[in-house]
Amino acid sequence: MTSGIKNICCIGAGYVGGPTMSVLADKCPEIQVNVVDLNVARIKAWNSRDLSKLPIFEPGLKEIVERCRGENLHFTDEVEKKISDADMIFISVNTPTKTSGVGAGKASDLKWVEACAREVAKFAKGHTIVVEKSTLPVRTAEVIKKILEASASSVAETKNASFDVLSNPEFLAEGTAIKDLEDPDRVLIGGENEKAIEKLSDIYQRWVPEEKILKTNIWSSELAKLTSNAFLAQRISSINSISALCEATGADIREVSRAIGTDTRIGSKFLTSGPGFGGSCFKKDILNLVYLSNHFGLPEVANFWEEVVNLNKWHQNRISKLIVKKLFGTVSGKKIAILGFAFKADTNDTRESAAISICKDLLEEGALLKINDPKVSPEQISQDLSQKILTDKINKVKNPINQTNECCYFFSDINKAIDGTDAVVILTEWEIYSKINWSEVCKTMRKPSWIFDTRSSISDETLRTIKKYDLNIWRIGDGSVK
Repeated sequence: MTSGIKNICCIGAGYVGGPTMSVLADKCPEIQVNVVDLNVARIKAWNSRDLSKLPIFEPGLKEIVERCRGENLHFTDEVEKKISDADMIFISVNTPTKTSGVGAGKASDLKWVEACAREVAKFAKGHTIVVEKSTLPVRTAEVIKKILEASASSVAETKNASFDVLSNPEFLAEGTAIKDLEDPDRVLIGGENEKAIEKLSDIYQRWVPEEKILKTNIWSSELAKLTSNAFLAQRISSINSISALCEATGADIREVSRAIGTDTRIGSKFLTSGPGFGGSCFKKDILNLVYLSNHFGLPEVANFWEEVVNLNKWHQNRISKLIVKKLFGTVSGKKIAILGFAFKADTNDTRESAAISICKDLLEEGALLKINDPKVSPEQISQDLSQKILTDKINKVKNPINQTNECCYFFSDINKAIDGTDAVVILTEWEIYSKINWSEVCKTMRKPSWIFDTRSSISDETLRTIKKYDLNIWRIGDGSVK
């Protein structure tokens, strides 16, 4: 089986482009894969000899990069050359929500996608298949094709250039991205030209069974991506709303979720209550769906999906208020350990993380935060919270929180993060947090001490043990814990 594709260029070396192209290169050693980005620092990180310094953390990623980099996988800022050499080009750039103008706060900002299309039109030679990998609004492919054709025809050097545009959205969950790429539930390809669709399909069939490759028209493919994320986010908001009801009634969300999940019509996935959904896609894609629904005269549909986002925000704020209430109505000057800052375990991505919202609420209330996360850097936390972050390593003192007027601190050691605190808040489900020896760490906390477990990291057995050590605990959706 051969696709005839020998050289692939991916524009964008972020959370989608980097892992996706790494796996593609690993599975197709005969294809040269070039990942380009204008962010020189990011490209430098992808080329770092120290694989622990890759810009993205995903289990299994560094092993693939180690195998393929320099062979048929290349990271470079030579955008013009690699576009010119490519038979197929993937667009994997960011599509943030617009902050101003028409559709501000909901519609996707496509300026980077349009910029990519113009670069492709300017430098591509011969026939090129352009693949949308970024999450895009419905009918964006039509815009891309118009830009490609109009721009190409106006540039003498690329007069003979021609293009096909395909939609091939990613369905990756951060933390399991490599597994999702190597053994996907499905691969979706939308397009108008059957030959172009088959060329991309042939590449995937090197490792994906043909029956898992779904072929649709391009508009269905674009909308399917938005809808998939919207449905997943809806499930998270739904189960989190029930967790609040469980706390009020004495029920346990873990038992309710298990009962619901055994119904084959519902299934058990995405029924774990937590501090709210985060990541780069869920909120952005739902708001895009809201904008599109309003644009096409469907306000009732728009209102339905917007409530999913509103409930997520309410849920995060509910947790912040609950922490303040349990700590006698004030956290001013109190030390609170924040365990986990990434939006989920097994990733260093903090975009739209519930930790950002909850930490900002606590800081506004005057709390002193001692933050720990095994993969998120202090620099990233500082950027997300718009706060100066002091670290235990920089200050070279046992407890820098006692010697400065700052309100945010990063501790690489979990025990040091908890030392001297009034409360511990578990916000990311890292496995290391489920192994904390509470009988020991509670000795260093100020009494009365509180643990706020938003991830159900603490087992029932540990919960019973904790109560012996004069520790107060709140566990999400557990109405039996008061």
